[in-house]
Amino acid sequence: MSSMKAAVWTATDQVQVSKLPMPEVPAGWALVKVAYNGICGTDLAILHGRHPRASAPLIMGHEISGWVERAGATGPAAGTLVVVEPLITCGQCRSCKNGLTHVCRNLGLYGIDSPGGMAQYVALPPEVLHAVPAGVDPRTATLAEPLAVAVHAVGRSELQPGCTVAVYGAGPIGILTALVARHAGAGAVVITEPSPYRREVAEQLGFIVVPAGSTMAATLEPLTDGEGADVTFDSAAHPSVAAELTAVTRVRGRIVVVGVYKQPAALDLQSVCFKELTIAGVRVYTSRDVTTAIELIASGALGLERFPTRSFDLGDVRAAFDAATSGQECLKVLVTPLSGKADR
Repeated sequence: MSSMKAAVWTATDQVQVSKLPMPEVPAGWALVKVAYNGICGTDLAILHGRHPRASAPLIMGHEISGWVERAGATGPAAGTLVVVEPLITCGQCRSCKNGLTHVCRNLGLYGIDSPGGMAQYVALPPEVLHAVPAGVDPRTATLAEPLAVAVHAVGRSELQPGCTVAVYGAGPIGILTALVARHAGAGAVVITEPSPYRREVAEQLGFIVVPAGSTMAATLEPLTDGEGADVTFDSAAHPSVAAELTAVTRVRGRIVVVGVYKQPAALDLQSVCFKELTIAGVRVYTSRDVTTAIELIASGALGLERFPTRSFDLGDVRAAFDAATSGQECLKVLVTPLSGKADR
């Protein structure tokens, strides 16, 4: 095979399916046949010309599952189902030298700084490929990358069994964070979300949902005797959320900022002092977090079969982006180059 199909971002709000030469595979790298690629908020930012690093033309996509078509010098053998840890690190900065490559000073991602997974094939270094256990559906395996963000977030929270957790935002990351927090032993998980569809999804998954017209503080009041949540996760990254994070978190509680703010936001630092709160940020995830995400998927512990996804054929990539933008049909939109695997 000398060519492949790929969805190429060509300019602001322009993405087209093109026939391109097969990827060049550097010495020692692997060639992966893509099964599915998830669309996330970063991809939407790229599409709309709002990502500071992405430049057209670009094959987007960093939430990738697929099979090793041609094995690298190391790593999984040909035929192995894998998911991708899409981080590109420099290996030279202080963070990298201290084993914190996920916060590399020069961090990049496949699908942003280098060709990604919205194609039939992608060339990748073998160290970013994680083997997936036999029996796992490639479609579900595609959730490993966003799930790793949730695993990292819960790890940063130092969550204790029985604690009360508040989650702002019931998008993919918010729901996955809530699922991981519950699995880690949280006693009550309360979610607030403006979208009626996403509130319904959260309720169906068994979480306490802030009713329309109410507030997180009011919902937490009877659950915590007015003290507030032990841990608060902000996966919404909206200024209105930042303004109330400290008010809904108990004395010496912990706030974890999971969503990425595009601009500086107001935060009540007086309350941080008076309540002796701890604030932790989340950039992406470690390699161990990806491994843990795969283990959670393989075990079925999170019930991800109830996590709503919708798959579009690679040729319908424009419709896939429209569905991801609306957020009213599913929590995660997937794009697949595989014949017969789209939902429509």
